[in-house]
Amino acid sequence: MSKNKKTVILLLIIVAFMVIVPLFALKGAEFGGSDDAGSTVVEEVDPDSEVKYTPLLENILGGELPGEIESLLFCLQTGIGVGILAFFMGRFVERKKQEEKNA
Repeated sequence: MSKNKKTVILLLIIVAFMVIVPLFALKGAEFGGSDDAGSTVVEEVDPDSEVKYTPLLENILGGELPGEIESLLFCLQTGIGVGILAFFMGRFVERKKQEEKNA
């Protein structure tokens, strides 16, 4: 087995442990978003504070976005980011192949 295959297998095992171990180690833990945690801390520090700004889309639409639309926007953002990363990784791989071919 080549060194690259061993490295890939080792990294896959590490990733699997990183995903599986917290499921068993953190039983009963509650996971929440950073927005919720931030507002809780602000309320503890200054209970009389008021919201100064509202999200732009909430101002345009006149209310809060439905959860499905928020999920759609998050997935769209993720897809764009993955596309950009994949594009540049592909360029680096092709550049390396061309350098090896020309060498």
